[in-house]
Amino acid sequence: MEVADTPRPECGPGEALVRIRRVGVCGTDIHAFDGQQPYFAYPRVLGHELAGEIIDVGEGGDPGLTGQNAYVIPYLHCGECHACRRGRTNCCQQMEVIGVHRDGGMADYLVVPVEHLVTSSLLSAEQLALIECLAIGAHAVRRSEIDHGELAVVVGAGPIGMGILQIARSRGARIVVVDTNPERLAFCRDVLGVERALQPGKDDVGNEIEAMSDGALADVVFDATGNPRAMETGFDFAGHGGRYVLVSIVKADISFHDPDFHKKELTLLGSRNATREDFATVTQLMEAGKLRSDAMITHRGRLDEIPRLMPQWCAPNSGVIKAMITLD
Repeated sequence: MEVADTPRPECGPGEALVRIRRVGVCGTDIHAFDGQQPYFAYPRVLGHELAGEIIDVGEGGDPGLTGQNAYVIPYLHCGECHACRRGRTNCCQQMEVIGVHRDGGMADYLVVPVEHLVTSSLLSAEQLALIECLAIGAHAVRRSEIDHGELAVVVGAGPIGMGILQIARSRGARIVVVDTNPERLAFCRDVLGVERALQPGKDDVGNEIEAMSDGALADVVFDATGNPRAMETGFDFAGHGGRYVLVSIVKADISFHDPDFHKKELTLLGSRNATREDFATVTQLMEAGKLRSDAMITHRGRLDEIPRLMPQWCAPNSGVIKAMITLD
């Protein structure tokens, strides 16, 4: 990574100029930095978990937006393809994601389509910058159709997994979180209050899930690991008639044992990005104080420090849960 000076952008019709105040660093950024993000082309300005102040609007825009704080919905959908016409804008056939397919918000200013900005007067800049991350979890939970009292196993206790478990719990689900990192498990248990936090190798995960379910295993399994082996193991945690939601994305083929898959009549679901409905769900829960989002931020740095800090934050032993870039 490097810091470069570029001209301040100008907004056109239907666009707004945003002064970026906070940028969350997520798994997509880490995988891109490591060369493992499958939808990536270089060079690229990262940053899609964004919050800032609207400082200008283009021709035809509402001047009342100027001066308001907003978060960015970074998924730029075409609105015309079959998926978009069905309301599945999160998996648009022509999808461009800010910070992935086009340059993102690790910058002082960014031009964004007005329709992809959502204002809030109740949430702080850091809370606004966390909404996109949590919306990924909200979409996965909505895809799962999880119901009150069902047992959910969340594999992967990173920020996405922490979002999934909080939002699934808001729907009345019982939660088990699985991760190899004992510090993250302790955070989920002590700060987020999950029912069970299991560490493979130390705990017999399958037996523990059986014990919690009277042998039925999980109603829903979510994978948020980005690890192919973990994604394959997750099939073993789902019970008969269960659902398995793959939230992670990896450059790999994922396989499963077909007789077991059919015997259980599992439903396998992919979960990509989020829709405006999922963003609204997170915003409402956050405004109601039902999400422990601020506690997830463990590391902070200024924009000009990021070339030095990014390798540190990406290291497996960094202790990072969520890193936040500040531009104040």
